[in-house]
Amino acid sequence: MNGIDKTSLINGRKDLQLADALTKVSPEAQKKTRAKAEEFEAMFLNSMFSQMTTGVKGEGPFGDTTGTGVWRSMLTDEYSKSFTKSGGIGISNDVFRTLILQQASAG
Repeated sequence: MNGIDKTSLINGRKDLQLADALTKVSPEAQKKTRAKAEEFEAMFLNSMFSQMTTGVKGEGPFGDTTGTGVWRSMLTDEYSKSFTKSGGIGISNDVFRTLILQQASAG
């Protein structure tokens, strides 16, 4: 990317404050922080998807039965993980940036 470190890009733009903070935080801590930020986004999306499907009544073999709730819960969990792995909606980037800035200033 023409000499630009991809890890210091936020939403496609160079972030000089983040680039400086990344020099102060170990690669292992960066990796853990990225994983936690993505985990947070997946949890947020799961909550959002769960709310979206709360009032949906099924038909057919997965009609409005006890098992439908469990199945729908697992489905929304997988949807949220899939969305996050595909780039998500941007929450994890902002969470990652905030956590790295906090770690850099603390250490």
